[in-house]
Amino acid sequence: MAFSVSSSYAKLRSIVEATPNDPLPSLASIQKATKSLVASLPSTGLGEAATEAHLLSDLPGGFNGTKTSSNYYGFVTGGMFPIAEVADNIVTAFDQSPMVHLPDQSISTVVEDRALGMLVQLLNLGPAWEGRTFTTGATGANILGLACGREFVVNSRLNNAIGGCGVGEIGILAACMKAGIKEIQVLTTMGHSSLYKAASVNGLGRHSVKDIPVSKNEPWKIDVDSLERELRRSEEGVVSIVAISAGEVNSGKFAVSGLDEMKKIRGFCDKYGAWLHVDGAFGIFARSLPNTAEFASLISLTSGLELADSVTGDCHKLLNVPYDCGFFLTRSADTLYSIFQNPNAAYLSSGPEASIPSPLNIGLENSRRFRALPVYAVLLAHGREGLGKVFAKQVRLARGVSEFLKASNDYELLPSNSLKDDHFEDIHIIVIFRAKDERKNSELVNDINATRKMYVSGTQWEGKPACRIAVSTWKVEVERDLKLVTDVLKEVVGDSPS
Repeated sequence: MAFSVSSSYAKLRSIVEATPNDPLPSLASIQKATKSLVASLPSTGLGEAATEAHLLSDLPGGFNGTKTSSNYYGFVTGGMFPIAEVADNIVTAFDQSPMVHLPDQSISTVVEDRALGMLVQLLNLGPAWEGRTFTTGATGANILGLACGREFVVNSRLNNAIGGCGVGEIGILAACMKAGIKEIQVLTTMGHSSLYKAASVNGLGRHSVKDIPVSKNEPWKIDVDSLERELRRSEEGVVSIVAISAGEVNSGKFAVSGLDEMKKIRGFCDKYGAWLHVDGAFGIFARSLPNTAEFASLISLTSGLELADSVTGDCHKLLNVPYDCGFFLTRSADTLYSIFQNPNAAYLSSGPEASIPSPLNIGLENSRRFRALPVYAVLLAHGREGLGKVFAKQVRLARGVSEFLKASNDYELLPSNSLKDDHFEDIHIIVIFRAKDERKNSELVNDINATRKMYVSGTQWEGKPACRIAVSTWKVEVERDLKLVTDVLKEVVGDSPS
């Protein structure tokens, strides 16, 4: 039989639709799929029809359920809206690479610009975010953020000192020497591991990332007084990038308490010449919740993030588009361009009259996938209200699980001191907990995941093992999923499910 792309898509759809809701395949299925893999390059190709049969028959049974299950709660992994899947298939079918703005040849860069503009609107960030691009994820976006921060804090001194070229031209060592800078520090609280990676990639070093928490009891919360003391070191040749976590990865907590604190931090950054960066991987989407009393606390906690110089986030988390897709926004398009431009490459030019910057001049890659189309499709299909309803269901499930854990004799909801009078208004989509019995706690993650009914991530809190649930799929049905989760949690500690 001749190979047919349309026939392959039809077969694939039937496989996906027949896939159970299980978040993990059985170990036997994984082993079977692994054994089917070809170990070495064949001298004569199998042909497309035989390869299609292998791909569709042997491999899907070994994939986890990040897309197909409503109960995959690991790693803050979103699912995929059906319209996003359609859009991604269009991307593959037409193989667009929107790296040079050539509006008389393709609309891909225009779509990307429109998608980023609508994303800014969804997040209620206001105007003036002229530097904006899609990335592989928050890791790549954090690299852009620290690069812009590095460029800004060094060039501010460098231009004042000699009026010369920036870091992007003469390098960080020469620039710092000429500007009289002896250290660049990144000030944060419980920064994501990607922040340390970004510091390494940008030549700042992982040791440049410094935690300044308000207390051991609230390690995610930034100490504003300590922050000002560190920023004041600019007088000694120590310049700073401030990185605010809008959703700490383990607890989901926010580093700042809202608008007033962000205004104070913004004022300090302006006074001492620091760059203000927000790592908003998933927490930034709390700004898009329905504006009701139910979510007022979360909206208040994220108020003021629009005062930052740069913001990052992940679309493949709560926005439920395919991997991989993150975004980077900055108010300083010139700073972004000064770092990532492609000089001396006339063949990559979009011409002097271009109204949209070519993505290859404002990001890491000179070639990449048309990530914008699934984002455009989701924003267009669901709009502000539709996405707000999805985000609301995610929060309600996380809060419901938290209430169960708080009332349980078998579990401890973490952080143990974070709730005031059993109010759950500050809980977003992350729930972190552990079993009170240390023996059970040591195996809790494995025991939960062994049920194959739901999947959680393991982590550490206060030096002890803990479990983390991240609710980020569009498939949430609060009553149904809350029952499943609580039944599993009762089952693994020996209680009878309801």
